[in-house]
Amino acid sequence: MNLLLTYISLVFLMQMNPVHIIPESIYKEVQVALTYYPELKDVPIEFKFKKNIKKSTMQARPKMGSFFKSKTNRSYIILISEKFKISDKEFLTKHIPSDILIGWIGHELGHIIDYRNRSNMNLLWFGINYLFSKNHILEAERAADTYAVTHGMADYILKTKDFILNHAEITETYKLRIQKFYLSPEEIMHLVEQSESN
Repeated sequence: MNLLLTYISLVFLMQMNPVHIIPESIYKEVQVALTYYPELKDVPIEFKFKKNIKKSTMQARPKMGSFFKSKTNRSYIILISEKFKISDKEFLTKHIPSDILIGWIGHELGHIIDYRNRSNMNLLWFGINYLFSKNHILEAERAADTYAVTHGMADYILKTKDFILNHAEITETYKLRIQKFYLSPEEIMHLVEQSESN
């Protein structure tokens, strides 16, 4: 009986203060993506669905309450749009094929790696630039892709890009944004070749 109570208490405590807060519907995909980032094992990250995210499917950022903490003590949130629009039809993001979702999540975790390398002032300046400079968006998105690829997620990132760029019903506007701001499949393959030769 005491052993059972201890186990229940332990489970309750883990649920009260988990390092990673993950919706059940995407738990498997998030766990797979996290295995490629062992340095994030103890970093507090909340994965949270949101009704709509402008111009994006997912968005990673530091939590407001932790922004002025030291970079080693920050916590983060990855917002995930509840719906994914293809042409005029809307689909639930959690119903996107598993490998595609893993690639998307892997890209967002790449942003968190990038943020963890920045001081608070640098991160503040980064956020302002991201809002107002297209060149800075390009730099930030390509950096997140690069982190994901160098962490071994090239196959997932390529599958995600293929899903977007070759899906007949995804709007041209979204495809153009992906082509403009993110690494191309050719650049990803070049990165893989470089890492294999080193």
